[in-house]
Amino acid sequence: MIGAEFGIESPGILARDAAVNWDQKRLIGVVHLKPLPGSPRWGGSMEEVCAAAAADAKAYESGGADGIMIENFGDLPFTREAVPPETVAGMTAAARAVREAGVSLPIGFNVLRNDVSSALGIAAACDGAFVRVNVHTGAVEADQGIIQGEAFTTMRKRAALCPDVQVWADVMVKHAVPIGDLGIAEAARDTFHRGLADALIVSGVATGAAADTADLRRVREACPHAPLLVGSGATLENAAPMLECADGLIVASSLKVDGILTNPVDVERVQALREVVSSL
Repeated sequence: MIGAEFGIESPGILARDAAVNWDQKRLIGVVHLKPLPGSPRWGGSMEEVCAAAAADAKAYESGGADGIMIENFGDLPFTREAVPPETVAGMTAAARAVREAGVSLPIGFNVLRNDVSSALGIAAACDGAFVRVNVHTGAVEADQGIIQGEAFTTMRKRAALCPDVQVWADVMVKHAVPIGDLGIAEAARDTFHRGLADALIVSGVATGAAADTADLRRVREACPHAPLLVGSGATLENAAPMLECADGLIVASSLKVDGILTNPVDVERVQALREVVSSL
């Protein structure tokens, strides 16, 4: 159960407005899957996909991460609609390979671009702890076109399928611009109080771009009881000021070998960032 795994008092359905207590700052490493079957860059070997996923997950665990999030990052271009069955199958196979490799960290799923229904299904099948949804409430214009939040459907599916799996939702997600002039504070309130997300995520404008600390402060002030995570751009140099407002970091780019996004995860980089997170 995610409450036990993360040291969080899980809010549950009836206690949704209770304070959520993170007992320490958290470090979540992202496992970027290689292209899966059906995607343009698919390499033809699920064994290779699974081996790479397991190696990255083990590196995060060895370096001291608190959890991992598995993404179909190699499947560019992404769809704004439901991903095909082969993507769900591939992500499920990768998650099982991570577990079979002996990784015991809590696992979350982000099915890009915004297929949280599939993410919940994978989490239910693979004992997942959380899912990330890029657009939970409101609407954005992205490279996939117009993407609308489906909080109504998502939270009902979660309640029916896997009620212990938390929904971590982006506020004004990266690689997109919001439709309308709703500010980040009001968007955060809608996402947390009306969309019933369990945690909020603030990112920069793109993968690897640092979140704005001013945005983090606005969201923290708007939703003081919401667990708040940095969704992109965290590094050794900027982690401390970000964590003055945030409860945790979701990181990939800066933890790869030589800081290059397409490289494997570097255990020493994870350890170094873990030391910074633990010191706060």
